[in-house]
Amino acid sequence: MRGWKQATLLLAATLAMGTGAGAMARSFDFSVSDADSDAGSTDGADAYLQCVPYARQVSGIAIYGDAWSWWDQADGRYARGNRPKVGAVMSFAPHGAMRLGHVAAVSRVIDRRTVLLRHANWSPIDGRRGQIEDNVRAIDVSPANDWSEVRVWYAPLGDIGTTHWPVNGFIYNERAAPAGKPIVLASASLPAALARAPYRSQVGSDFLAGIASEARAKPKPVRQTLAYAEPVAPTKTTAPRGARSLSDDPIGRIIAARMR
Repeated sequence: MRGWKQATLLLAATLAMGTGAGAMARSFDFSVSDADSDAGSTDGADAYLQCVPYARQVSGIAIYGDAWSWWDQADGRYARGNRPKVGAVMSFAPHGAMRLGHVAAVSRVIDRRTVLLRHANWSPIDGRRGQIEDNVRAIDVSPANDWSEVRVWYAPLGDIGTTHWPVNGFIYNERAAPAGKPIVLASASLPAALARAPYRSQVGSDFLAGIASEARAKPKPVRQTLAYAEPVAPTKTTAPRGARSLSDDPIGRIIAARMR
């Protein structure tokens, strides 16, 4: 197929009842090109709905080209990671007969090892290719639980397929963070808008009203009580009878002089 072709495809997908299966009939209007091809594409690929336009339609991720090229094309344009998230696109790497890779949108995360997918042209249903499968199971079988290998629901088996398909990761419908730009995280305990708002003090200018400044307080006079004692008259000492005067005792004078 050369160039772009407009095709209105009426697709009926009748799946086995049970986990990972459902039934639907829809009409989709897609722009299909030879760049939008799936791993199972043949020379008559224009007769089938491919995985790429359906993944683009349900995820809103505007990437074009073969499924295998989506992971590299997303680099710098969309955020990428190895954890499933609703709305993200699981990017399958080429493997075996799936030479062009595959893309599928995550519709629900069941647990850390199970998700539901929405994708096209995976299982042949009623002998027809290009069918849509919504909310079908995929499980992580990677040893490190990093979603680098998965098994996917396969309608002809009525169960999860046995193949371990290699996965590049998940493409999220979010802008990629600019290189070298730090990521600012808002506080988990505050609303995001409040966390981003500039700080404003909640203390008013009148918060000191009514509080007397220590500098302005007048010191209270200290009352001092002065006690006056009347002079005490010197006491006259009377020498005992018979006592000799220092004038008559030269040794006593010397001792008295040394004791002064």
